[in-house]
Amino acid sequence: MTPITTTEALRDFCSRLSDEPFITVDTEFMRETTYWPKLCLIQAASPTDAAIIDPLADGLDLEPFLALLRDDGILKVFHAARQDVEIFVRLGAMPRPMFDTQVAAMAAGFGDQVSYEALVRQMIRKEVDKGSRFTDWARRPLSDAQLTYALADVTHLAALYPKLRDRLQRDGRLDWVMSEMEDLTDPGLYDTTPELAWRRLKPKKWSAKYLAAFVATATWRERAAQERDQPRGRILKDEAIDEIATQAPTDADAFNRLRSVPKGFGGSRLGQELIEDLKRVLADPEAHAPKVERPGRADPAPPSVVELLKVLLKAKSDNAGVASKLIATVADLEKIAVDDEADVEALQGWRRQLFGEDALKLKRGEIALVLNGPRVEVVEIEG
Repeated sequence: MTPITTTEALRDFCSRLSDEPFITVDTEFMRETTYWPKLCLIQAASPTDAAIIDPLADGLDLEPFLALLRDDGILKVFHAARQDVEIFVRLGAMPRPMFDTQVAAMAAGFGDQVSYEALVRQMIRKEVDKGSRFTDWARRPLSDAQLTYALADVTHLAALYPKLRDRLQRDGRLDWVMSEMEDLTDPGLYDTTPELAWRRLKPKKWSAKYLAAFVATATWRERAAQERDQPRGRILKDEAIDEIATQAPTDADAFNRLRSVPKGFGGSRLGQELIEDLKRVLADPEAHAPKVERPGRADPAPPSVVELLKVLLKAKSDNAGVASKLIATVADLEKIAVDDEADVEALQGWRRQLFGEDALKLKRGEIALVLNGPRVEVVEIEG
């Protein structure tokens, strides 16, 4: 098996795929020791064609394939798409429209997070060879066994997708999955702007001094990780950001008294960089603190109500054959328990129809949960 290593061969392959209604896509990458994923292979297939693309080949221009990903007339099918999409977004190609078979499987009754191997086994009666799973994909040459393993990911997917799509269409759930794809193709999900990094974390205090230091530290860490191409945690752990924001150290000795930073960090070049950033924002915290709405002291969710909602969720999930994780989270249930108009996905769209309306009825005493053999069923209470 020979991967595509020239732009001309890639252009020919992409031309053959350009008239297909859908293509399946997968990647192999390495990122254990880096911030940015190192793309090592791209696999792509249609029902009639398949190939492996070697992005590490000298002189290979990926643009013909990236253009295919941007083509709105071709559906791009992935399994567990998030990290693959992140790679392509950085290359300037958001795959739209898209279909994620892992999300689709949750809507089709395969559980909360069915593995690719299990889905292939159940849907198309094929076994996935796991022998090359832990390959160093950056090493060349790759063996035929490694390439065969990689290509099977997309050829199996090309056979699986139509069956899964038809099943969802038959059950009236295809629109549910496509609405989920809107979230997966939101560019904001993949924005790595350092100044936005603090939003992925959870500040624990609300003073201007704390928030200014919190944002400055998170921004500095993100930028340092990107510039050095190292994982965030190798620069600073998440817990260190909170401790630095709380203690607001502005000299090496103060840094070296912190428990969550590496020994000697305060005197290092990285430590000195962060100290300068902290001095700058702490000189005027009000000007550098983000405008964050402090959470109010909401009444705690009554445990008994939350437990009832969990039983209802499990019953609805089991009876409909939809993974409960796709319908609502525990945090959703806690918010619904105290607020009939909670701003949660479980009270919107298809989720409200499947679960949310009955959740509110259960709170109002308009329905009850009864055991019918091994199943929990919902019954209306006659007024």
